[in-house]
Formats: sequence, C-alpha cells, structure tokens
Amino acid sequence: QAGFCLLLCVPWGSSCPPSCQCTERAGAKAVLCSSQHLEEIPKDIPKDAVFLKLDANSITRIPSNAFRHLSHLEELDLSRNAIEKIDRAAFKGVAAGLRTLDLSGNRIRSVPKEALLALNAKLQLANNPWHCECALQEVLWEARLDPDSVQDITCHTAPREEYVGKPLLQVLDAGVNFCSVHQRTTDVAMFITMFGWFAMVIVYVICYVRHNREDTYKHVGYQKSLPSTQDHAE
Repeated sequence: QAGFCLLLCVPWGSSCPPSCQCTERAGAKAVLCSSQHLEEIPKDIPKDAVFLKLDANSITRIPSNAFRHLSHLEELDLSRNAIEKIDRAAFKGVAAGLRTLDLSGNRIRSVPKEALLALNAKLQLANNPWHCECALQEVLWEARLDPDSVQDITCHTAPREEYVGKPLLQVLDAGVNFCSVHQRTTDVAMFITMFGWFAMVIVYVICYVRHNREDTYKHVGYQKSLPSTQDHAE
C-alpha cells in the first residue's frame, strides 16, 4: 500500500523540464517556461501538455517538428522572444488542435506562409519588424488573426518607402497588392532571362555565318592560286 501511495503521490511536475513549472489549469496540463533565458525550445516537454508558455525568453528559431510530439497542445505562447526564423514545418503535428498562437514581439521579418496557413489557431503577429510582401499579405487575408492585434502588424520594410511605418492593413486597404508586384517582378526576370538566351543564340548564329564566310573566301582564294589546266598545257 505504501508503494502504491508513493506512485500516486508523485507530483506531475517531476517530469517537467528543469527550467519550467508544470501545473494543472482547469484540469488540463500547463507547462510554464516564461522568462527562463531559454535559447531554444525544451526537448522534454510532457506529451500531454495543453498549455505551453515560452514567452519572454531568447529563442531565435522555431525548427521543423518542434512541437510534433505535443498532440494535445491547444495554446502556445512564444511572444517576446528573439525569433527570426520559422521553418515551414515548424508547427507540423499540432496544426489541427492548436487554438491560439502568440508570436508577437519577436524579430520576425518574413515567414513561410505554409507554416501559418495550415493552422486553425488564432494568431497574434503584432510588433515584429515585418517586411511587407506577398506571403505576409496572404497570411493576413487567409489566416485567423486576432482582430485586436491586426492593426499592430506594421511594415518595417517594404518595396516602396511610402509604405514603411504604416499598418499593413491600411496599406492593403489603399489598394496595394504585393502579390501583383511580386508577379510583375517574376515576369520581368523571366523576360530578361529569355532575352539573354535569345541574344546568345543571335550572337552564335552571326559568329557561325562569319566563320563560314571566312572559310569560303579562303577556299576561293586557294582555288584561284592553283595553276590552271591551260597553264599546264603550255
């Protein structure tokens, strides 16, 4: 009986990452790792965690499959870190069940749209040094963004100086379409490439014709320099 009691009395926090606190919130497992100077996502987060707070740390990257083993995860707070890079498959494995994802207050300039559009979670993306581009525009139109923080998604950099410092939503409401700009840039690049190949072909043909003409002239000159049959007869 004493051994059985020991098993029951072992606190759930015993399997908790060393820098985190593990508790229960409304009967669900919560892992609290706020302000612990973490530079990467802990590897030993309990698999049945429902709430995970990693805010106010020094995490710089969210690698692929970072939360894949956390199939019960519903709320994820990564705000106020130093995140600069998010891999395409960063949230693979939790996309279906995640309800909220807070990425505000980081150093994110761009993000693969596939990483966020696969989520059903409500997103918070405010207060990042965003580069306004087509992928971010598609995220704004297609993802579930927290309506209270949409106005704080600001263009830190943009294709045109006049958009810098303005909320992305305001820029788009003015009729700007970053995706059409991207398409035009792609079309111009393709045109330049095709023109380059065409010019190379033209140069090759010209060189080929000149080379053949020079060979012809040399051959004719050689023929003229040969003694004629009449000369031999004399």
